[in-house]
Amino acid sequence: MSELSTYTITITADETEEPCRADVFVCERCSLFPRSQLAKRNAQISINGKPAKPSKKVHPGDAVTLKYTDLPPTDLEPEELPLSILYEDEQVVVIHKDSGQVVHPGAGHHSGTVIQGILHREKEMRKRFPDQPLRPGIVHRLDMDTSGTMIIAKDEKTHEFLSRQFHDRTAEKIYIALLRGIPSPREGTVTGNIGRHRYHRKRFSVTDEGRGKPAVTRYQVLNDDNGYSLVRLFPLTGRTHQLRVHMKHIGTPIAGDRIYGRARKEEGHVQLLLHAFSLTVTLPDGRRTTFRSPLPGRFKEFIHAVRGSAPGGYQG
Repeated sequence: MSELSTYTITITADETEEPCRADVFVCERCSLFPRSQLAKRNAQISINGKPAKPSKKVHPGDAVTLKYTDLPPTDLEPEELPLSILYEDEQVVVIHKDSGQVVHPGAGHHSGTVIQGILHREKEMRKRFPDQPLRPGIVHRLDMDTSGTMIIAKDEKTHEFLSRQFHDRTAEKIYIALLRGIPSPREGTVTGNIGRHRYHRKRFSVTDEGRGKPAVTRYQVLNDDNGYSLVRLFPLTGRTHQLRVHMKHIGTPIAGDRIYGRARKEEGHVQLLLHAFSLTVTLPDGRRTTFRSPLPGRFKEFIHAVRGSAPGGYQG
């Protein structure tokens, strides 16, 4: 078994930061990993060069140093799963990910993931990613409850080529969502830094100036009726939960979202109505290509239920 890597990072608390526990600061404010992993990672915290307990307060201007190790690797077992393939060649595979499916194993999700299905199809793929034992080929991710278009690299060179496009924001993404309410104006841009919610670790929010990471989303209303609106969303950045947070921020949370909005009675148990409709990237052979995933049935069923007819503003 290979030795686990050890990392040391130092982060200075911003002058706008409110005092908080050291473990909250390094894990939640800095979005490193859950606090539950501190012990598993043999974490050691210092504040201004002095060892500190997790409960010690971090104040504005403090230099916080964290030393920690990798988590022990876990087995990533290939599984024969029904994957909806939109496109495939020797270097990439593009799939439609279902709502409710996790991209790769993590806490509470150890089977049935996208990458385990891909590894079953691509028997040699794991060997091509010796430095990515748990996420081989994953270029970008979709939330568990978000459906839609995903591209996966089959080798490290392709992974680096595609990842650069997401980093440089030359990959173009269009989402379709059904919102509670109607944005005003009907077409616009939402800006606002996104960071961890101050009190709810699993949530994100638009933060005060100076906190979080910059995020920009364009939106366009396609149709509306009965208090809901069908919209196109164009994320110009790629922050965690960005679309869900930004839509809540303007007062029109995504239907089916029980984290960032209170479900209306008619929503019942409908899953999150957010879908990664299209993805445009340049493939390794130089072709600029757009991949599309049709709007899932849960959208059409819900729209019929609240409107009595299919949306006129969208051609799926």
